Amino acid sequence: MIVTGVRATARIVARDDGRGGTALPVLEGDGPLALRRTRASGSEARIMLVGAMSGPLGGDHFAVEAGVERGARLRVGSAAATIALPGQAKGESRYDVRIDVAEGGELHWLPEQLISVRGSDLRVTTRVDLAGSARLVLREEQVLGRVGEEPGRLTSRLSVKVAGRTVLDQELGCGPGAPGGWDGPAVLGGHRAVGQLVAVRPEFAREPVAARMLGEHAALVPLAGPAVLVSAIASDALRLRRVLDEALAFLG
Repeated sequence: MIVTGVRATARIVARDDGRGGTALPVLEGDGPLALRRTRASGSEARIMLVGAMSGPLGGDHFAVEAGVERGARLRVGSAAATIALPGQAKGESRYDVRIDVAEGGELHWLPEQLISVRGSDLRVTTRVDLAGSARLVLREEQVLGRVGEEPGRLTSRLSVKVAGRTVLDQELGCGPGAPGGWDGPAVLGGHRAVGQLVAVRPEFAREPVAARMLGEHAALVPLAGPAVLVSAIASDALRLRRVLDEALAFLG
């Protein structure tokens, strides 16, 4: 018997409703990816991504597509951590996120952590395309293994374009089979939680944010455009979240 993984795609479109709010003309969940609208805040629509079943398992391919149209404001979170698990199907699982934000649009993409369980093999790809006056706050957090557990294989790539220009394109591989040195002093240094926060605002082009350390294991650096990147490592998910929250508060 041949076992194949699950294929699932969730789609979101946010649109200015012309009355000072944001409408959601497209809100489509699929299989294990369920979308729930929550109470709006001012002109900002809010959505929670809810896992309707375990996963991604080995061989699964999940995708989330989000489009924020001109002048709309959207915040996306998740109800719980995403857990990458081994499954009956052999081979790598995938989780692809594609984000587009038009002129004057704003997106806060703030999911919970991704946990890489021993024996899993997951590739995560996040691609963001922003118009020149778009705004973005994007947080990614990865936790390597549960308590007392070695991690699975995790490859994560994040790319961000502003007005067609690439401002960030980075990839990190961790766990069994990843390029050597991922757990060495030049990368994670034995830590088991890693994260990044990307903020894009037009005013950063006029008033760039200076590079600085944010505590012992986090750094803020300006990117080649109206954007900044905060990279952080920590011993666990709680400490990582605290660092990234402090970074976001610093950025205002």
